[in-house]
Amino acid sequence: MSRVCQLTGKRTSVGNNVSHSVRRTKRRFLPNLFWRNIKDPTTGITLRLRLSAKAIKTLKKQGIL
Repeated sequence: MSRVCQLTGKRTSVGNNVSHSVRRTKRRFLPNLFWRNIKDPTTGITLRLRLSAKAIKTLKKQGIL
């Protein structure tokens, strides 16, 4: 399964590890993802989504979670 937030679209990004001697090697920045069950208030259907921490925080602020 790919590491992508199903709400915001955040995905893995790439960059460099930089050592003390400034040698660069490739690395990956992984998004902070969690599985969450969200109930749709209109239909009552429960959806299981893989969401980033920022998306969960936004949903809690809006009162959805």
